[in-house]
Amino acid sequence: MAKRRKVGNLLALAVLSAVMERPMHPYEMASVLRERGKERDMNIKWGSFYTVVRNMEKHGLLEATESVRQGGRPERTVYRITDAGRAELVDWVRELVSTPEREFFRFEAGLSVLVVLPPDEVTALLGQRLSLLEAEIADTRESLGRVAGQIPRVLLLETEYDLAMREAEAAWVRSLLGELTSGSLPELELWRRFHETGQVPQEVLDIAERSRTKDAP
Repeated sequence: MAKRRKVGNLLALAVLSAVMERPMHPYEMASVLRERGKERDMNIKWGSFYTVVRNMEKHGLLEATESVRQGGRPERTVYRITDAGRAELVDWVRELVSTPEREFFRFEAGLSVLVVLPPDEVTALLGQRLSLLEAEIADTRESLGRVAGQIPRVLLLETEYDLAMREAEAAWVRSLLGELTSGSLPELELWRRFHETGQVPQEVLDIAERSRTKDAP
């Protein structure tokens, strides 16, 4: 089970990984994370950036070292990672890599209530999704090919993983589309009948009733 952390926002993980290299002020931290495309690796909400940095300072993961001013710009506080912050970073990465945790994805949420849409519309929407996935996969492969041999592979592992997940999703969507277009998806006719009549087919109600009876104490 995942630990409860003093600052659990994954943005804190990204900040710690950047500041571990050298002290930075928050604007520089955000610039570095954007340059490295960290918003592709984790759900970063930039609007909460300064709040996360302040919370990290409050809990002793970062500490202010100096304030600097350049030209007419506002004064900026430079932070460095503390020993506690370094320990937190290492422990957090160990947990993320070693411990599977159930994650909830928007696509999975949509699939869980897919029957509210008629099968023909679902077929069209999945075709649209597959086209977008294939374009993303092609772009990622091209990007990886361009930097191969120039950037150490260990710094590209998250991109490789994302590519593998996208390829697996595309393969699954392609398979489901095949079942929909061929008519081989089980209960497809019951699904169609539901949208034609507006009523849940009796067969589905019978299955639900049997399930409730089986699960009753």
